[in-house]
Amino acid sequence: MYRSGNVALNESTFQKSSYPDKPWWEAGNTSVRNHGMTIEGVTEKGAVTFLLFITSGMTIWGLGLTGQPEAAITLFFAGFVLNAVFSIILFLSWFTSSFQGLFANPLFVLTYATSQGLFIGGITYAIEHFGGPESGFQGITIQAFLITGMIFGAMLGVYRSGLINVNHNFRIALYSAVFGIMMVYLLSFILLLFGVSIPLIHGSGPIGIIFSLLVIALGAGMLASDFDFIERGVENGAPKELEWRAVFGLTVTLIWIYLEVLRLLMKLQQRR
Repeated sequence: MYRSGNVALNESTFQKSSYPDKPWWEAGNTSVRNHGMTIEGVTEKGAVTFLLFITSGMTIWGLGLTGQPEAAITLFFAGFVLNAVFSIILFLSWFTSSFQGLFANPLFVLTYATSQGLFIGGITYAIEHFGGPESGFQGITIQAFLITGMIFGAMLGVYRSGLINVNHNFRIALYSAVFGIMMVYLLSFILLLFGVSIPLIHGSGPIGIIFSLLVIALGAGMLASDFDFIERGVENGAPKELEWRAVFGLTVTLIWIYLEVLRLLMKLQQRR
């Protein structure tokens, strides 16, 4: 049985038994645990991760705009390959706890952010510059970015106000829906290998738009769940090392939301 909607943050995230080879919980082991997990620590590490993501994406854009397509394509391909590897790891994490410690590794988290920046940077550059003025996609990248930021801010405010109660029933409903969406993604990928696509949900018709709105809503729900796991980690005195895992969980969710917002904006533009 799967454990969580966000494979990087689940019920075992802040349990000592999930890290049998890590000395983080050992009493008096100040060499590996000087302080406990804090909101400030998560924020600082999140800022570094976000900066790396943005910088790598802007690198692709910079190379493209300065007439260096070969270098841009090379970096994009590197991001694509790494993204494929990370996607496989994330998918397998639904069914195994073998990657618990990996998600708390700073190098893993920062490499993930870099690869996603390169990959998404290449995609967004192609969308805006190869579609032609008639596509209407110019400026869509920053629009999706701003909307994702507003969703994050809104969900943080809603969560802090207590309007959302992230209880057991909330998680079960949310995680079940997210798992279903992940299976749709997997089926779409498999069918794509045979030149077949799932009708309607990827189109710009009403069903396609509703599907994107549903995915974005689930992503927003995952943010609330991520906030809850982070808050519980701080309250339970989780090791400071797990701040990186909290950042990884938020990064996965935010990138998911951004990509779906981007798809929604493209669908809406195609209807004009």
